[in-house]
Amino acid sequence: MAKLIACPCGSNKPYAECCARYIEGGTPAPTAEALMRSRYTAYTLLNESYLLASWHPSTRPDSLGLADEAPTKWIGLDVKRHEQQDEAHAIVEFAARYKVNGKAHRLQEVSRFVREAGQWFYVDGEVG
Repeated sequence: MAKLIACPCGSNKPYAECCARYIEGGTPAPTAEALMRSRYTAYTLLNESYLLASWHPSTRPDSLGLADEAPTKWIGLDVKRHEQQDEAHAIVEFAARYKVNGKAHRLQEVSRFVREAGQWFYVDGEVG
């Protein structure tokens, strides 16, 4: 029997039953929080194509250059708040912990999301 790998997003679910369905399966994330968690997981997997596809076209960069940067080891995600503002807008506040060249860092962000044609997209965020 194959070993179930825990999803990096911190849901305590196996990856195959959590973010994989959004990242690999093409299923739209049902909430802004689910999209944010899947985007964190995509960062851990260096899946730039998913990150760009889930980024709203109005703010999406041409590329992220993840393979060109110093290796980042993502070590934890804590979702602080998910606020559904209306049918098409939401914010998610989170803290992500990571290491670069062995040095620990923490990213705290309030991210804005928009839903268009039934699909959530990351718009931007305020780092705090």
